[in-house]
Amino acid sequence: MKPMLITDTWVYLSASPLLGLTLTLVAYQLAFWLFKRSGQRAWANPVLIAILIITLFLTATKTPYPRYFEGAQFVHFLLGPATVALAVPLFAYWSRLRRMAFPLVVALLAGSATAVFSAMAIARVLGASLETIFSLAPKSVTTPIAMGIAEQIGGLPSLTAVLVVLTGILGTIGFPTLFRALGVRDQAAQGFAVGLAAHGLGTARAFLVSEEMGAFAALAMGLNGLLTAVLLPLLLR
Repeated sequence: MKPMLITDTWVYLSASPLLGLTLTLVAYQLAFWLFKRSGQRAWANPVLIAILIITLFLTATKTPYPRYFEGAQFVHFLLGPATVALAVPLFAYWSRLRRMAFPLVVALLAGSATAVFSAMAIARVLGASLETIFSLAPKSVTTPIAMGIAEQIGGLPSLTAVLVVLTGILGTIGFPTLFRALGVRDQAAQGFAVGLAAHGLGTARAFLVSEEMGAFAALAMGLNGLLTAVLLPLLLR
């Protein structure tokens, strides 16, 4: 009788949208706890660990992704307000932003162009299809904007979403070592580079280092999203 009760309970829970929301929150809390226990090591990225936990759970329980997303879409919706809220810390560094306006604009143009066209060129050389190349183009832009851009230019939004997450995770894991190797110590410069290359995931990691680094990362993420969304469809047409 007990196995039947457990089965019935699981059938009920798996059909509820609350499953996706609960799974997402629990997985991230567990991943963030592991991240803290590791001493905030870059390789213990909480987003990466949470993705692995959720993937293993959905595979083990044979839960379809659309059913999971019915509940998780609330967290997805909050990405928009959270992205806008990242602008709040910029007020504390407004005077420095004004002094650095010219080098930041140069870095934005160079970084944005490099992120887009280097990925497209490499994919082209490796023989990727046109859809895949266009899906790669906005990989360094935060997910909601990148998916919209991909749809406009003829890419696959679902593939773009995966590539954006992978780019963010790799950037978040790799930037501490890269900055040490290059001798870049200014936190404003580090933050702007991280936000430009690794979008929201890099920005979240930057805020864990310092508010200054997080503020410049948020600025770069927002400006890169705006610039790419406006210019990339025009250039590719």
